[in-house]
Amino acid sequence: MNTATHTNFQRLIFAVETIPSAPTAVVHPCNAAALGGAVDAAKAGIITPILVGPRKKILAAGADAGIDLSPYEIVDAEHSHASAEKAVALVREGRAEMLMKGSLSTDELLGPVVKRDAGLRTARRLSHCFIMDVPGHANVLFITDAAINIFPTLEEKVDIVQNAIDLARALGIETPKVAILSAMEKVNPKLQSTVEAAALCKMADRGQITGGVLDGPLALDNAISPEAARIKGIGGPVAGHADILVVPDLEAGNLLSKSLAFLMNADSAGIVLGARVPITLTSRADSVQSRLASCAVAALVAHRRKEAAAIEGVV
Repeated sequence: MNTATHTNFQRLIFAVETIPSAPTAVVHPCNAAALGGAVDAAKAGIITPILVGPRKKILAAGADAGIDLSPYEIVDAEHSHASAEKAVALVREGRAEMLMKGSLSTDELLGPVVKRDAGLRTARRLSHCFIMDVPGHANVLFITDAAINIFPTLEEKVDIVQNAIDLARALGIETPKVAILSAMEKVNPKLQSTVEAAALCKMADRGQITGGVLDGPLALDNAISPEAARIKGIGGPVAGHADILVVPDLEAGNLLSKSLAFLMNADSAGIVLGARVPITLTSRADSVQSRLASCAVAALVAHRRKEAAAIEGVV
């Protein structure tokens, strides 16, 4: 197994070279990591950043890190809460097509996003999706939700699954294979995640979830390993070949994604879905390639949405 290459992310980053850079409101980028991620993505042609936050702090952080900010627009905001509100306003005005988290908490960033009147809500619940590039695994793995919904209900899982399917399709997977994970493959009334997995699969059969092929409950091994699925006698198109792994709760998703990152040297891109625009969540611990991949994923989603809106407008 080659643990040094992440070719799937390289392909994602290359894919955005064919589309225009996405105007992106970078929210409260007041440290070197936040500024560096935005500027790296700008230099790669992925985004056109609008830096939203306290002007003096942004310029000081840029000077300390040796980053030239003169090519980029700065929208002054008093503090982190105001930064998030002004960034959301830029989206509503049509000046930004993406949001990118800077040096503020996720709650601060999403607070203005979910406001009913002035936010960016849609009919969908917000959810987070990790896109993992695991060395030795042929394709990227989507893991959801590992960052926003702590103990999602069945109703909320419908949106979580649909958001992930739509993301995978935007990245070129025509019919994503979705594994609804649990600790076992059989429905057991004593384990709620198995019951909800079966319900989600039936909801997909009835058209309440569209665009993907669902199976579950599935344990992790027989979701991603054809050999494990064969040994356990689990057939169907999803078992052993899942693109999307839907975890029972945030804790399971967090453990799974970090296990892949720190034990398998996987790179991860993170994106929030369900709002009017994609939102990238990056961490100070992310590699440069992870930051670029997160921006690339969001840019591709934004571009696909523009294309779909243009087609609807013509029709």
